[in-house]
Amino acid sequence: MLVAITRGVSPAIGNCELTLLEREAIDVDNARAQHSLYEEILEGLGCRIEHLAEEPGFPDSVFVEDIAVVLDEIAVITRPGALSRRGERASIERALAPHRPVRHIQAPGILDGGDVMVVAKSIYVGLSTRSNAEAARQLGTLVAEYGYRVVEVGFSGCLHLKSAVTAVSDDTLLINPEWVDASAFPEQDCIPVDPAEPSAANVVRIGSTVLFAAEFPRTGERLSALGYDARPVEASELAKAEGALTCCSLIFEVPPESTLT
Repeated sequence: MLVAITRGVSPAIGNCELTLLEREAIDVDNARAQHSLYEEILEGLGCRIEHLAEEPGFPDSVFVEDIAVVLDEIAVITRPGALSRRGERASIERALAPHRPVRHIQAPGILDGGDVMVVAKSIYVGLSTRSNAEAARQLGTLVAEYGYRVVEVGFSGCLHLKSAVTAVSDDTLLINPEWVDASAFPEQDCIPVDPAEPSAANVVRIGSTVLFAAEFPRTGERLSALGYDARPVEASELAKAEGALTCCSLIFEVPPESTLT
């Protein structure tokens, strides 16, 4: 069974952290409607939604992915690069504790989950303004006993590594080669996004289905032509907060009626 942890859109999302985008007015009602549809789509694909209440004091808190890295064996609570986001960790830890043993990234490490891409037993960590080499080192220590290797990756032009590349399977990545060099991933084939859609590389894969942002139809068509079950998801309002599809959930497998014992 798949669990998807999500959180309601904060009424203060308009005060979100921004790094590369100009601030635009965010329609909170529209953002909530898009987020609800996102949850419905995940549920329709077999996920059990564990919806956390919105946190008005944390504008970015809908983007739960940044607060944890969830593997089959453990969950790692991150130490977000933005100080304003560190108060989000307690509720995410409470949500994950029934499902996984919990570990933590410690100072001086900083890590956003959006900079962490797990592909089979390789964990790629993007080095950015939100994630540093010390956190990558700590993560490597935490996961080594389970057979994972951590690989540091440089990139530019976007906030997080998974803005530039995400996995559509364990063998294949969707990538913007202008933002991250495909040579960083020698074990995978790389599908480039349509050049007119540089922000299209962030997708959610669930089984054989790949969810892509509806604003990027050309890349969706490219995925469909390659045989993927590519489905559009409207997320334009959330994108104004520098968030993307993977940002809005923590998806992982659990046994039926799972609680940690």
